[in-house]
Amino acid sequence: MSEITLKGNKIHTSGSLPSKGSEAKDFELTTPELGTKSLEDFKGKKLVLNIFPSVDTGVCAQSVRTFNEKAAQMDNTSVLCISRDLPFAQNRFCAAEGIENVEMLSDFNTGKFGEDYGVTITDGPMKGLHSRAVVVLDENHKVVHAEQVPEITEEPDYEAAINSFS
Repeated sequence: MSEITLKGNKIHTSGSLPSKGSEAKDFELTTPELGTKSLEDFKGKKLVLNIFPSVDTGVCAQSVRTFNEKAAQMDNTSVLCISRDLPFAQNRFCAAEGIENVEMLSDFNTGKFGEDYGVTITDGPMKGLHSRAVVVLDENHKVVHAEQVPEITEEPDYEAAINSFS
C-alpha cells in the first residue's frame, strides 16, 4: 500500500508500483471503440503508461495533452493513457481535444489493471479510481521508470519519464 495525498489529505492505494527492472504484468483494457488491448499488442514497443483518476479533471486532461505532444517525437514508443473512465468519455475527450498520438484505454470493466499495478485508490472521495502514476517500459516490457505522484492534484514528472529511455 502506498500513501499519497489529495489536496493534502492522506489517502492510500492498493499496493506499490512495479519496481524498476521487473517485468510488466499483462493487462486487458478496453479501447474507446469497445475492443480490448493487452500488453502483447505492443510487443517490441517501448511504452509509457500514463495512469490517472479521470480525464474529466484538469490535471488528468493536461497529462494526456502533454504526453500527446511528447509522443509525436518518440520513436517506437506508444503512450497509453489509462483510467477507469468509460470508453465513451475517453473518446469524447480525444475528439474534442484533437488527441491523436496517444491511446486511451479503460480499466472500467474489472479494475484488474489498477490492482495489478497497485494504483487503485482504497479510501477517500476518489476510492475505486486510479492514482496518478507513470510507468515506463522498454521494448522488452521491463520497467525502466515508475513514478507514483505523491499529491494527486499535481502533474507527473514528464521529463523523467521521457528521459528514462536514455
